[in-house]
Amino acid sequence: MRVGTPRALMGALLGLTLLATGASAQDAPARDPNFGRGERVSGQPFATRSPVVAPHGAAATAHPLATQTAIDVLRAGGSAIDAAIAANAMLGLVEPTGNGIGGDIFVIVWDPRTQRLYGYNGSGRTPRAMSLAEMRREARRRGNPNAVPSFGAASVSVPGTVDGWFALHERFGRTPMPDLLALAIRYAREGAPIPQTIAMYWTNNERRLEAEFAAGRLQEIDNARRTYFRDCEDISANGYDRQGRAVYLQQCERRLPDGHSLFANPDLANTLELLATGGRDAYYRGPIARTIDAYMRRIGGWLRYDDLARHQGEWVDPICAPYRHVEVCELPPNSQGVVALQTLRILEAYNLREMGFLSPDSCTRKSKPRGSLSPTARNSTATQPSRISILAAC
Repeated sequence: MRVGTPRALMGALLGLTLLATGASAQDAPARDPNFGRGERVSGQPFATRSPVVAPHGAAATAHPLATQTAIDVLRAGGSAIDAAIAANAMLGLVEPTGNGIGGDIFVIVWDPRTQRLYGYNGSGRTPRAMSLAEMRREARRRGNPNAVPSFGAASVSVPGTVDGWFALHERFGRTPMPDLLALAIRYAREGAPIPQTIAMYWTNNERRLEAEFAAGRLQEIDNARRTYFRDCEDISANGYDRQGRAVYLQQCERRLPDGHSLFANPDLANTLELLATGGRDAYYRGPIARTIDAYMRRIGGWLRYDDLARHQGEWVDPICAPYRHVEVCELPPNSQGVVALQTLRILEAYNLREMGFLSPDSCTRKSKPRGSLSPTARNSTATQPSRISILAAC
């Protein structure tokens, strides 16, 4: 019976094939002109996914596990902000190349109860010890006197993400914060799958960070190696010099995700547990703040406990501009949202539909010369909110 079953299946499939090819041409559906273009057999050839229809709630992230986490929160009765916080916490584990509680957060929220759009700027300020003169000296030392260094402690500002989580949760949250962080804590201890695309960026980050450290533009790399790149014991304080550390690390087992394995981060689990039990103050006034202060002092950085204790995110009014039949809203500077509004106002003068999708006119000849002014305006004006004023219309 086991031998005959595959043969029977093959016979059935062959019969179906012959039946299909014997049908008349007039019975066959019209061939989709987009068939065979790109990755899709139907629909728009530039799209890589089918449209999602979700009348009761939706979530979109860079990792399926983070998306599923958000959906589970919504199904359990949580608010959209609850779902976003839970997903963001999970992304800090499974996509550390682009997310984490050491970064900032910008949020626009539509509240159907008040029929109002809210904005939250959860970005942190430069450490008080980092003056403009000090930054210029550091930039010159790194070889580019006109730019904040891309690597190293000079570009580190106060992290605003955790403060943003708790501020948003206080106003719009329903699910207790420990419940929102529980799944990220569990996967941080047990391990989570890392897909191939994120694994690729992960590997690229190792290469870039190692190169910057070797060139003397990065003060410390042992923590990143131990957490993300190699399976080694903590060697940050055991007396190795730079050459000794390099020899030791060559003997460590590489633990870079390859798209087919699990990644665990127990240190992150411990940190998230502190947030679940101690709240916002655990990060900005408690043990996490003290750990950050000690680390920055050890490597010669500028961020201090007092900078963290002083931090407070800001509720802001979004800025909006009309584009054809809709109104588009963004956060004011220091976000880059004003650039999108400027660009849309420029493009409104052109009939992009008539030019054709991805046509030379739509991409370059007519729209790009004027649109390229926006980055210049961004670099010269999009700065600390308290230092500038925004015109009512773009």
